[in-house]
Amino acid sequence: MSDRRPTLLHSCARAATAAEAGFRVDYPNSTERASRIIAVDDGAAAILEPVADRSWRGARFLTFEAARDGDGDGNGDGGLDAHLRSFDGDPSLLSDELDGADVAVMVATGDAGAEAASIIGRASFRRRIMTAGLVVHGRDGSNDAVNVLRPYASVLVVSPDEQYIADVLTALRA
Repeated sequence: MSDRRPTLLHSCARAATAAEAGFRVDYPNSTERASRIIAVDDGAAAILEPVADRSWRGARFLTFEAARDGDGDGNGDGGLDAHLRSFDGDPSLLSDELDGADVAVMVATGDAGAEAASIIGRASFRRRIMTAGLVVHGRDGSNDAVNVLRPYASVLVVSPDEQYIADVLTALRA
């Protein structure tokens, strides 16, 4: 027989005391996050378009257009760059978008985004930017999008319903 006592019940009871409640923060986190939400395939871009129209704090919604050949700028990133386009139609480079970013969220629906996920994931890793992958799982039961993002996303969320994307982005303080 063990002398161990469950600590969970005891710790929960202590955390619910009036004294503990005095240390709780009762206002929202005021720190704005610089998020880059990037559609890696056409299906993801179609899903993100209405989400991008909402009011967000510091988030930029982008679509991956094409890889950019070695940039030769000597910054040691191995030429990992890409052409992106905002949902407003403004072109930009991945390297510029990741400067100052806190999180890069890749959204995928299929295997067409393999190159994009690889470039975004590696560039983010080299800059120590957290990456997340949001996969809208197709009705065909394919895991292609999951396989595309798995090596490059620190956090990977899979759902058959595209409605969860806005909820996840809100939780990430996008």
